Order: sequence, then structure tokens, then C-alpha cells
Amino acid sequence: MEPQDKPSIQFARRMSQLPPYLFGMINQMKMEKRWQGDDVIDLGMGNPVDPAPEPVISKLVEVANDPKTHRYPVAYGMRNLRLEIAKTYQKDYNVTLDADNEVLCTIGSKEGISHLCLAIIGPGDTVLVPAPAFPVHIYAAIIAGGSVLRIPLEQEDIFLTQLETMCANVYPRPKVLILNYPHNPTGVLGSMALYERVVYLAKKYHFMVIHDFAYNKITFDGYTAPSFLQVPGAMDVGVEFGSFSKSYNMAGWRLGYCVGNQEIINGLRKIKGYYDYGIFSAIQIAGIVALRHCDADVTRQAHIYQNRRDVLCEGLERIDWPVDRPKAGMFAWVKIPPPFDRMGSMDFSIEMMKRANVALAPGIGFGEEGEGYLRIALVENEHRIRQALRQMKRAMKELEPTLTQGS
Repeated sequence: MEPQDKPSIQFARRMSQLPPYLFGMINQMKMEKRWQGDDVIDLGMGNPVDPAPEPVISKLVEVANDPKTHRYPVAYGMRNLRLEIAKTYQKDYNVTLDADNEVLCTIGSKEGISHLCLAIIGPGDTVLVPAPAFPVHIYAAIIAGGSVLRIPLEQEDIFLTQLETMCANVYPRPKVLILNYPHNPTGVLGSMALYERVVYLAKKYHFMVIHDFAYNKITFDGYTAPSFLQVPGAMDVGVEFGSFSKSYNMAGWRLGYCVGNQEIINGLRKIKGYYDYGIFSAIQIAGIVALRHCDADVTRQAHIYQNRRDVLCEGLERIDWPVDRPKAGMFAWVKIPPPFDRMGSMDFSIEMMKRANVALAPGIGFGEEGEGYLRIALVENEHRIRQALRQMKRAMKELEPTLTQGS
């Protein structure tokens, strides 16, 4: 006779440290509304709707037809792709990289950062993260067993003062600092002066630096984002992650890279050898084409995002919603105006989904420091952005009386 009791399902203790994934909740609402036939305008996810460059797509199709590419690839990336990444860093940033020892390919930057945290962070290790933050920057460290201390993302000089104070006074001393410039979600920019000070502090207090550089090519108004590795000595203390997702509209292709310190790269290479077999070879070869031949496509895409930024910001300003125009990235970080700010970012986002059929990313999803803000993605075309603003304006007019009664 079969036992009647069901086995007890017990998750690892680390699971209790992970809050509900708020973006997953918003995405579920979005999908349910779409299943019901509603036309939801998605300004929540940084999920490009524009196609990858034509030469990249053509190369993928060509190579995918070769059965030899259907075998397991090298886990840390094809050598020709690693060579091309090294050449790109030399051309764009005047940074010399050893393609065999200082470059590694990843399944997007999110996977690479997560696995690197497993390689270098363990129970009792302290990790510093500017906040608000993209969730993986906090929770990859927590999943690895580390203790995360958040540094409010203030003005550069204040941030650096707080960083040094924590390094000098926290015990055990911080082991890792995770940076992300141009910053997601706020759009804050990183300067060479900031990177120079970080390298100095990393050497003084013996911590490693992980820099997420996913938005390196999505820049506006003549601004060019510097690489962390341009600072003398940066290679001694850290690595930088990049991605093909945004610049080349290859988000679903899952192709990224990690470059920098050889020892850190070797740690990531070792742990990836146990976790995965790398990226489909046809995608890697298409990535080579992207780096070699698609600079003009990247420039054109950045210009498209800049135009969308202007349409969004002008539309928000017309409805008395102040916004600082970002100079990089694919998002606007927007403070919710009164009286709607009293709702909180999650409830406001839910109401916009229900009443306006517009998906937004609530600031609280990036940590408590993000409460009171929204992250609005620039992924839809200008017509759709204008449409979303009109629908949000109508929905806010419906909401306002319920918030002002009795105040």
C-alpha cells in the first residue's frame, strides 16, 4: 500500500531571503490582460522591440544551417569572439585585453554576474551595492551567501565618502563592490574621477569591483560612457560585464561577456564549467558580425532611444510631471507627483495597468530607496509612447478625486 503522506517540500534557507519578484507580478497582470484581448503598452521591461541588425540575423541563419554548430560550444566562448571583444575594447576605450585570459563570454550579463557571485562570495562576506539597484546586483550576492550593504546613490562626492566610511568601519571588511554605470534604474552616470577613486579605495581596503556596463553604447546628447577599465590599475581589482542585449537588440539571444582581472575571470570560467555549456555557436558567430560590422546600427539605435526619451519627457512635462532627462540607458527614472505619490509605486503601477493598460516598473522593485519613483522604458515607438501618456493622463484624472477627498 502506498504511503498517504506527501513529502515535505522544504526550500533552501536562501529562498526565504528573496522577496516576491514585483516585476513578475506586473508581467503576470500584463499577460492576463493581453489574454483577455486588452492592448497593453509595455513600458515596464527593458525588452527591446526593435530588430537586431540584418547582418547579424543573416549570419545566425546561415551558421545555424551547419550541423557542426549544433554541438556543445566551448563554455567560456569562442576564441574568435573573445578576440573581437578585445579588439573592440582597444578601439573604443584604448584598453588592452588578453583574449585568452582576460575575456570570457556569458549567457547575458545577468547570468555572468550571478555565477561570478557564486565564485567569489560566500557566507560571511560583505558586498556593497549602490541603491536603488537592479535586483540581480543585490540578490545574486545574497543567493551566494553574502551580506549586502546598500549605499544610497547620492551625488558622486557623497557616494564616495560613504563608500570609504563603510570600508573603514565595517567588519568584516567589504569583499566586493558592485557598480552599474550608466545606472539602471536611475540613469546616473559614472565619471572617470569616480572610477579612479574606486580603484584607489579597492587597493587600500582590498575589495574586488564588479562593474555592470550593459548600457555602454546607449548614450545621448553627445555623451560617451567611459569604461571602468580605462582607469590605470582597474585591471588589478575588478572586471566589467557587457551585453549585446541593448546595443544590438539581441536581448533574447542571451549573449554577453566579462573582461578584466585574470584571476577573477578564471574563477568565473571554473564555475561556469560546472553550470553550463556556453552559448549556441551560431549566436556567438553572429556576435562577431555585430562587433565588426554594426557600429552604424548601434549609433542609429541610440538615436532612436534619444528621440523616444524626448517624446516621453516632453509629454510628462506637459502634464506637470517633472522629469530629469537621462543621458544614457533605455529608461526614464521618474518621481511620482502628488497626490499620486501617497499611493506608493506598486499600487500606482497596478492602477495604471488596470485603468490605462500601461505597464510601468514600480520603483520599490529596485529596493526601498526606489519607493516614490517609476522606471519607464523607452522600448515602444514614439506613437505608442504618446498613446500611453494619453491613457495615463485619463486614468490619473479618474484616480485623483479618490486621493484628494478629505485631504
